[in-house]
Amino acid sequence: MKLDDETHQKPGKPGRARGQTGEARDDLARGEAASAPQRSESSGREGLLAQVLSRENLVAAWKRVKANKGSAGVDGLSIEQTIEHLRTHWPTIRDELLRGAYRPSAVRRVEIPKPGGGKRELGIPTVTDRLIQQATLQVLQPLLDPTFSEFSYGFRPGRSAHDAVLHAQRCVQEGFQVVVDVDLEKFFDRVNHDVLMDRLSKRIEDKAVLRLVRRYLQAGVMIDGTLTARKEGTPQGGPLSPLLANVLLDEVDRTLEARGLRFARYADDCNVYVRSQRSGERVLRSLRKLYAKLHLRVNETKTAVGPVFGRKFLGYCLRRWSGNTVKIAVAPSAIVKFKQRIRLITRRVGGRSLVQVAEELRSFVPGWKSYFCLARTPKIFSNLDGWIRRRLRALQLKHWRHGHRIYDGLRRLGASHELAALVAGAGGRWWHCSRSDLHRILSVEYFDGHGVPRLS
Repeated sequence: MKLDDETHQKPGKPGRARGQTGEARDDLARGEAASAPQRSESSGREGLLAQVLSRENLVAAWKRVKANKGSAGVDGLSIEQTIEHLRTHWPTIRDELLRGAYRPSAVRRVEIPKPGGGKRELGIPTVTDRLIQQATLQVLQPLLDPTFSEFSYGFRPGRSAHDAVLHAQRCVQEGFQVVVDVDLEKFFDRVNHDVLMDRLSKRIEDKAVLRLVRRYLQAGVMIDGTLTARKEGTPQGGPLSPLLANVLLDEVDRTLEARGLRFARYADDCNVYVRSQRSGERVLRSLRKLYAKLHLRVNETKTAVGPVFGRKFLGYCLRRWSGNTVKIAVAPSAIVKFKQRIRLITRRVGGRSLVQVAEELRSFVPGWKSYFCLARTPKIFSNLDGWIRRRLRALQLKHWRHGHRIYDGLRRLGASHELAALVAGAGGRWWHCSRSDLHRILSVEYFDGHGVPRLS
């Protein structure tokens, strides 16, 4: 289907290390990324595309798409409905893919709030297109991933944000204590299709797959029932977008490597570590030129050069400890966001029981704890645990509400007459009372018994 700039359509229903030393020079931007030697065996339609459409690969892709769940695209078909749809229509779709006639559906745009304010745009492909993208990813990733820089950690098999943070810690521990913290302005919305396809075509030769990838890049976006053509960007939400981002940004990685610079990159979040402020400013000037070659812009309001200690990277920050030791900690902004979420879960309105609140906490706290497991700040985690329990004590008192119910409830749990009477007569001052000797009755063990998770 050919798209005009603005075509009105009815929207579908949504469903739910190796160390290297060296300082930057002003000619950094002149360096070129190393070309990847990895190429496909065939440039014809029976090469990579045949692997993409193999039964084994498609079965594995479908399992992944199903496990990821996700909502419907513009066609309004859920995962379960798509199964039935593909039973009838897959032979036709497969034939179109082989003939190069397949046209992806538009993506459904949704907006989610960003931690620092504003909104992030996501593009949700249909389930069928997520299946095809996932199948393509499973063939391309083993070919492309080995060609990427070892200091790129985002969305790569066997690598994680933890690896990036640990590498950053090593760099700082070795004396590179000034960071060039680069933020790209609307990176996923600004990806230039021609530049990206040029870099991808240098790594794979299969023209059928290249054509399919370009068509996914150019698929329209459904915004409030209006179908708009897309001339740049690779919307977050599709399985291929992270891999394509790494293809594009690897050119910058290779140039930084060639200059012997220390850096860690996770998707479009890149930190370069140097020894002095002056060196950092030279690196930033060169990075602006490198990104400009890719038609990308540095967000000047969020990009900075300065001492590394206290700056956020992937939710963590680094702190100077005793002697020259560098310690990993949770960034203050991440703790603020954590407490905002806990306040929402433990709010004293809505009539939810302690059991229900504990269940919500179990769906959030263990995952947060697992992500921030690198932090060596046991006192902070212990204090957060105490704060959560205090909020739960206030919540429990609010549930009892009336003086005689508070008195009876505390006495049943073993409180003395004096304590139970004191709290019962406090007249609804739930938060104030939660600081009293109530912690001896509504204790750690009491909340453990209700399944409340702990950080420490």
